[in-house]
Amino acid sequence: MRILLIGSAYNSLTQRVHAELRERGHGVAVEVTPRGDDVRAAVRRHAPDLVVAPMLKTVVPRDVWSARTCLIVHPGPVGDRGPSSLDWAIRDGAREWGVTVLQADEEMDAGPVWATAACPLPRVGKSELYRNEVSDAAVEAVLLAVERFASGRYVPRDQATLPRAAGARTRPVMRQEDRRISWADDSTDAVLRTLRAADSQPGVLDELLGAQWFLHGGHPELRLRGRPGELLATRAGAICRATTDGAVWIPELRERTAAGAPRACKLPAVTAMGARLPRLPDLDPAGDSSWSDIRYREDGPVGVLSFAFPGGAMSTDRCRRLLAAYRAACERPTTVLVLGAGRDFFSNGIHLGVIEAAAEPAAESWANINAMDDLVEAVLTTTDRLVVSAVGGNAAAGGVMLALAADVVWCRSGSVLNPHYRRMGLYGSEYWTYSLPRRVGAAMAERLTQEALPVTAARAQDIGLIDRVVACPPARFTDDVTLLAHRLATSAVAQSRLAAKKAECERREAVTPLAAVRERELHRMRRIFSDPDAPYHALRRAFVRKERAPAGPAATDAGAAALPDA
Repeated sequence: MRILLIGSAYNSLTQRVHAELRERGHGVAVEVTPRGDDVRAAVRRHAPDLVVAPMLKTVVPRDVWSARTCLIVHPGPVGDRGPSSLDWAIRDGAREWGVTVLQADEEMDAGPVWATAACPLPRVGKSELYRNEVSDAAVEAVLLAVERFASGRYVPRDQATLPRAAGARTRPVMRQEDRRISWADDSTDAVLRTLRAADSQPGVLDELLGAQWFLHGGHPELRLRGRPGELLATRAGAICRATTDGAVWIPELRERTAAGAPRACKLPAVTAMGARLPRLPDLDPAGDSSWSDIRYREDGPVGVLSFAFPGGAMSTDRCRRLLAAYRAACERPTTVLVLGAGRDFFSNGIHLGVIEAAAEPAAESWANINAMDDLVEAVLTTTDRLVVSAVGGNAAAGGVMLALAADVVWCRSGSVLNPHYRRMGLYGSEYWTYSLPRRVGAAMAERLTQEALPVTAARAQDIGLIDRVVACPPARFTDDVTLLAHRLATSAVAQSRLAAKKAECERREAVTPLAAVRERELHRMRRIFSDPDAPYHALRRAFVRKERAPAGPAATDAGAAALPDA
């Protein structure tokens, strides 16, 4: 079937739906359609059998939905309407939610229902929920809806005939006045729910140290206390702020800029505040059960080094701290070291926001890619234990190559991988010219990097990119991976695999030393970084500052791709 995906952005859910449908044999095109006229043009261009909108902020024009079936993915259960459905659910403390696939109609979110799926709402941020529990439910519902449409026999059901979830209702857009935090009155729980309902976008507008900021993300602090609203400490680039009955960690800030001025970059909170930040204690996470972005735990022969960086972005500082933690973990008496095992992003590579905000972006790009390479090299050259990359969420670019540096790669069933750099105008580093062909062969490596399309976990296993798909809900991934790592550590093959690993490293260094691989890749990257006219700089700025991307092959995403026959 010929399917057109339309969306306001080629976001994580659109990528996953794109990959899932394509891998089921459908001919799929994707168009970014921020306006109604864009939707019309896309439909005229592709003449699809079916239109699906995984994430669309605009209204589908009447002349489009009246002429052909258009399915809208709404991140809420039957009966819940409005563009801020998930935001309100998190702010209100809902524990169960759902996703509805409905037909575009005159009234937004009111059309007949093609499919629906339930999902839990654990106490994490909106973007993490969206990429995990909500994404799982959305894909389940979309695949069922597409199957029902393809049958030609299914009649979608009027919403009035279906049971409503508890609390489902028509809700207004959640605006900044609805998100406001009263530090003098709000409890830690209330502050966290407010922050989590806006963690990636749009953030919570607040005043701090004489300036206005959008606060992004929130985690509870278990011990520190202070005057409500007071800044108490820093850790891993985050700031800790007191509430009426505790405190919260805020990892990222974005300064509010004047109308017409370039949008400020979302940055680690300490970096964003710069000289405005007063002298505060910088806390070491060792031995502390409160929040930290890097954690190590040990369970018999298995060590687990987990990390969770907002947006999967790994700045120079984050790379260096993770490398230090990795080296410390390698000093421990374990047989298997698990890298990752978190429930959200594994890594998306270098931190484009920190680079864009730097006084010299080219120099920061160079520092960041070298810090990434140092980390990947450490993983590649570990020969005294088996290293497992446990990819619980999405990964892209250098983040995929970091995962491939391990001996074994396990991936949660809902993860989406983008093993390429093309859309940011980069050649790439992180030893990808060694690791990717070693995994999938030279021909497939070229195809993946040139097509620049998302890959599901199942497809990644089929082509040899990963070793195992861990089919489980997001909340169970860490425990399931730890159990699998124990089985690997105590298996009869563990020692033989270690011996084979050492022999392979020796052969590699004799034929293609890693130093030569790194030098070759970085030579290409340095030329890009140092060329002010290279597309990378304009693409990076557009991505970080939410501007319109420049035209050109590297900036097209999946938009305007012709529909293949299927």
